[in-house]
Amino acid sequence: AMTHCIEAVLTPVVHPPAEAIGVDGAERIGKWLERAVKDGSDRDARWHMMMGSFEGALAFAKGLGAVHGLSHALGRIQELKLHHGTLNAVILPLSLAMIGIAAEDKFARLKRALGLQPGADLAQYIVDLNARIGLPSNLRAMGVSEAHWPSTRDYAVSDLATMSNAVPFDGEKYDELFRRAL
Repeated sequence: AMTHCIEAVLTPVVHPPAEAIGVDGAERIGKWLERAVKDGSDRDARWHMMMGSFEGALAFAKGLGAVHGLSHALGRIQELKLHHGTLNAVILPLSLAMIGIAAEDKFARLKRALGLQPGADLAQYIVDLNARIGLPSNLRAMGVSEAHWPSTRDYAVSDLATMSNAVPFDGEKYDELFRRAL
């Protein structure tokens, strides 16, 4: 859900209402995710996570990005049965690092929504959040290996989400993202 919100905000497609919804969803998830994970019976936390997830779905009418291009490609590996949300969470900080200053204003808006200082590293925030909620730190921990890449590369490049990434992504960029995520 956080990835849906963040990628939707960062895409260069112009859709101000969807972007505002994505920012609000990211803020909500940033405030409530850890509490919901810690206690699944916490109705307030679950309600806010449901809203954040719903907002992510509304926001991605604006588009997504390379996280989803790679996640969709890896999710097709039948023998691994990889979870889409976990793939997104693991890949997100690495994609953010590759986007860099291409979307400075949007990064700043997301940082404010997440309660981060202007100089904070958004990618590191996601890495730390993932660790706090017990997600794997890389694709290798999920069973992905170099052998899986050749058969998934072209799918990632041609995925519809790739077309709305914050920066253009081709095969070489996906090679780099895959290496970083592995």
